[in-house]
Amino acid sequence: MASRHETDDVPRRVPLSHRRALIARHTRLRPVEGVTGIRLHLADDAAPVWRATEAALGISGAPIPFWAFAWAGGLAIARYLEEHPDEVAGKQVIDLATGSGLCALVAMRLGAAGATGIDVDPFAEAALALNARANGVRVGFIGRDLLDEEPPPADVLLAGDTWYEGPLAERVLPWLRRAAAAGTRVLVGDPGRRYLPADGLVQLAAYDVRTTTQLEDRDIVRGRVFTLADSS
Repeated sequence: MASRHETDDVPRRVPLSHRRALIARHTRLRPVEGVTGIRLHLADDAAPVWRATEAALGISGAPIPFWAFAWAGGLAIARYLEEHPDEVAGKQVIDLATGSGLCALVAMRLGAAGATGIDVDPFAEAALALNARANGVRVGFIGRDLLDEEPPPADVLLAGDTWYEGPLAERVLPWLRRAAAAGTRVLVGDPGRRYLPADGLVQLAAYDVRTTTQLEDRDIVRGRVFTLADSS
């Protein structure tokens, strides 16, 4: 999961090197349970890294450091891709709200021609860079809100954990539909959060996944993978 809140311009003035150092200091590089061959810089507890980002930014009420954890929707997408590597092999992949970059990294490990993460949180840029280096791959990054723009051209668009907040969900679904209308394969991962659409999605798979954050309401979560229903 990744931060979707557009904060002021203060975070963007924190040098990338400082963001990387903060992440390295408050996380541990370790394997992701249930996902083959991927290591991420993950936090043991949200509170310390959250306080550290607020101190670095000089603000209070900073977004949750979503990039410091592996969330249920992203874990489900990762599992699905491992079972269906043809979904991404040889293809250009976009990872919306990339956070730690988990889905993009799995796509690259499975032979994607290229992957780009999108996230409005500048700390996600640093986390993705560290995690890509740890896994020996290159992943691009777009650090602005694209939901009012046309989706970038891609073969596959991955959207994990984007349904936890009403205003975001209202913007994400039309954007995903525009991507699908342009010929992009859209894969959605979510454990059934409140704002997940009741209609318009077709479930492809479901997995019991162990998240790495205490911010979920339970340790083992049933993560589901969907694609968009044909709206023609």
